[in-house]
Amino acid sequence: MKRQLAILGSTGSIGTQALEVISEHADLFEVYALTANNQVDLLINQARKFLPEVVVIANEQKYPELKEALEDLPIKVWAGADAISQVVQAEPIHMVLTAMVGYSGLKPTIQAIKAGKAIALANKETLVVAGELITALATEYKVPVLPVDSEHSAIFQCLVGEGNNAVEKILLTASGGPFRNKSLKELETVTKAQALKHPNWSMGAKVTIDSASMMNKGFEMIEAKWLFGLSPEQIQVVVHPQSIIHSMVQFEDGAVMAQLGIPDMKLPISYAFSYPERLKSSAPRLDFNQYSTLTFEEPDMTRFRNLAFAFDAVKKGGNMPCILNAANEVVVEAFLKDRIGFLQMSEVIEQTMCKASFVPTPSYDDYVRSDEEVRLIAASLS
Repeated sequence: MKRQLAILGSTGSIGTQALEVISEHADLFEVYALTANNQVDLLINQARKFLPEVVVIANEQKYPELKEALEDLPIKVWAGADAISQVVQAEPIHMVLTAMVGYSGLKPTIQAIKAGKAIALANKETLVVAGELITALATEYKVPVLPVDSEHSAIFQCLVGEGNNAVEKILLTASGGPFRNKSLKELETVTKAQALKHPNWSMGAKVTIDSASMMNKGFEMIEAKWLFGLSPEQIQVVVHPQSIIHSMVQFEDGAVMAQLGIPDMKLPISYAFSYPERLKSSAPRLDFNQYSTLTFEEPDMTRFRNLAFAFDAVKKGGNMPCILNAANEVVVEAFLKDRIGFLQMSEVIEQTMCKASFVPTPSYDDYVRSDEEVRLIAASLS
């Protein structure tokens, strides 16, 4: 029987590549639900191609257009954020790919876990905001959370078959982004267009800006803590500009295992969908003759302060990572709309982390309140 998949964020970078994986393995997978935020035209095309049971558009203003375009097909058409949280609970669904961007992925992920659905996690903010809650729920409902981020998939793959062998630390690789070699003075004047040109990966705007500021790597560090049960001291960020080694695991005997490959998200998506099996892929293979040199360096947390903020937030715990995430979402939007400069993003985040209310042991409702409070604070500063 084919595995029924719900793709949350089907029009984004991860979502579109996930649908390509499904197309390559149509004998194994079937799309039960597709959801998108705003890109109604692409969602319509996807729905007509994959014929899911349900499509959901989060932006309710786009609903009439979506409904009319699909009225000749036996597809249920829903709208609104609550509808996304509802669709993931549908009985036929085996796995939910959470590829929505930002805080919006938290509630549907919680609902999917409570409904007993396996999670293919591409929305790192879910664990950044509420890692303790999500891991507790996954344990309670006996739900697997399989990483889709290339770095976390690499770590996961390195750990498969290792049983109880103790991990000394993980080495989380980072490309360094487009501004790796720029001075603080140069960073004062970088533009949105420059920040959106990642040297190795093709991603959505928000994730690309996070990569340029290294906030993305800070979020991945927090995500790794929860996924693999590690302390922040066991996670070392290593800048690896070629992005060929996707991450490494060092065991207590000193052995280091790494997962390598060309920058291609279809591999981690496919592995999450098919685990523990590996599926044949048409993706280009790594040619070592083209990569005679692989280099590594320490990240500069003076120039890229967001990475330092992430370590500070996870060490303080409580709702501080939630505060960090909400502030970052606000400043990235402000930067993309040319309201603040590149370095100002870090300044606003720092001020917001100082001003926001700290909750040592937050509930889900505390996360919701924190997110609302922090967005107001950060918006007032940017």
